[in-house]
Amino acid sequence: MSVPVDHETVISATDALWWRQAVVYQIYPRSFADSNADGIGDFAGIVSRAPYLAALGIDAVWLNPFYPSDLADGGYDVIDHRDVDARIGTLADFDALVEVLHAHGIRLLIDIVPNHTSDHHRWFREALDAPPGSSARARYLFRDGTGTDGAQPPTDWRSLFGGSTWQQVPDGQWYLHTFAVEQPDLNWANDEVRDDFLTTLRFWADRGVDGFRVDAAHMLAKDLSDPLPSQDELDLMPRDGNHPLLDRDELQQIYAEWRAVFNAYDPPRTAVAEAAVHASRVPRYASPQTLGQSFFFDLQLADYDPASFHRIIDECLRVAVTSGSSVTWVLNNHDTIRHTSRYGTPFPGYGPDGEPVRKHGGDWLMAGGDPVLLDAARGSRRARAATMLLLALPGSAYLYQGEELGLHEVAELPDAVRQDPSFLRNRAVEVGRDGCRVPLPWTRTGPSFGFGAGGAHLPQPLWFGHYAVEAQQDDPSSTLALYRRALSLRRTLQGAESLQWLPTGRDDVLSFSRPGGWRVVSNFGARPCPLPDGEVLLTSNPLSDHLPGETTVWLRQ
Repeated sequence: MSVPVDHETVISATDALWWRQAVVYQIYPRSFADSNADGIGDFAGIVSRAPYLAALGIDAVWLNPFYPSDLADGGYDVIDHRDVDARIGTLADFDALVEVLHAHGIRLLIDIVPNHTSDHHRWFREALDAPPGSSARARYLFRDGTGTDGAQPPTDWRSLFGGSTWQQVPDGQWYLHTFAVEQPDLNWANDEVRDDFLTTLRFWADRGVDGFRVDAAHMLAKDLSDPLPSQDELDLMPRDGNHPLLDRDELQQIYAEWRAVFNAYDPPRTAVAEAAVHASRVPRYASPQTLGQSFFFDLQLADYDPASFHRIIDECLRVAVTSGSSVTWVLNNHDTIRHTSRYGTPFPGYGPDGEPVRKHGGDWLMAGGDPVLLDAARGSRRARAATMLLLALPGSAYLYQGEELGLHEVAELPDAVRQDPSFLRNRAVEVGRDGCRVPLPWTRTGPSFGFGAGGAHLPQPLWFGHYAVEAQQDDPSSTLALYRRALSLRRTLQGAESLQWLPTGRDDVLSFSRPGGWRVVSNFGARPCPLPDGEVLLTSNPLSDHLPGETTVWLRQ
């Protein structure tokens, strides 16, 4: 595809540190834009919306998995790591997408899924056809069962999606699957596995990919030597680099090999780890010798609370300095309830034990977003304020498709249409992640609100039309307008990666300055507070002579 290039926005081939303060927009391909009316988003749909992405003002796009998949886990059950699902496009379509995004000055990161494959991956089919102890099975984590006849699983470990983390095969052995049964874990002590993923990284980097988001980056290395602990024993083990399943020290060697591949390109390819680890362990993933960056999920998991925000920001900035990286801020993604609903729901729900349901496997449960409990106006107000605070922080920011429209969680999905294995395997506790994966609304009306010419793979509620791009694009007070203005200002105001906290005289108000005379004030409380002197650059909600509650303002002093 030939694409006209705007030479003012064309990507600099020499900017090796572009990622440090970049704004990255996450696209869940199946739910972004559908070009052929089959109900599933595709590469051609993304290409058609490239002008929208450029107008938003982002620096890069992160694509969730687009590989061949049976969709047992939203595309994270990968059949072939070096191909494209036919429902999403072809390798030629991928190349065209890279070219179009680069022509608009937008870099591209893709999801890499190294912990596991699909059970329909060529390797796993070979493993099932091969005998125990074979080289084909050595690519995965097979074990004999327990009991007199081996009919019991090797341990009582629980999968993150519910049920046992072991699945028996016809000859009696069992394989480990941390996630769904269709996602057998790879054996990263196997040289063939390690070498093949280096080939995969080069395959996509050679096609113009600028970086990688590494799924479950802290889970690859495992120690299954006897005796294996019970689940209760496993839960009590410290995550100090020696845990049998999580955050093991040998991961540094694996990612050092990846870094050698990244650094062979000019500019070096970047990477960001999805690693649910203690702050003291983050530098092992975010150092220049390994992946370079790691997500900080702390704000995403925090309540809308000034003390929590202050503490988390300080801690994350401190860790980033230690690692030599920058903080990767995030409030939303494809695994968690949208922050507009999170901030507007008084509690996320209760589990069968009567205790508040908060997290499972590191992720929020989708118990929030209940339209009966949701105060939508308050959730939106708080979300706009929190977003403006986040975008003013030093470091990179990751946005999830639809948050720029102020979308709420779609909680009213019937059970029959839900696709998430966390719901299908654990429905007594979770309703799954489908509510944040509903296809985007582009127009006020239509069979799928402009997502495509036909229906959508997950049904959209009627209220989606009010949040559509068409409904917001010419409204200066809209959430879309706020995001566009904030990203434009951020680009001009962004300076050194530092901030200085300023006194406010109130516990519910945070304020800090950034280099160059940029001041941020965020009122988390319900009562207005005095508005500091200075030129108002942007506000999350209308101002009077005071700063209203649940509002953030940017000032130039």
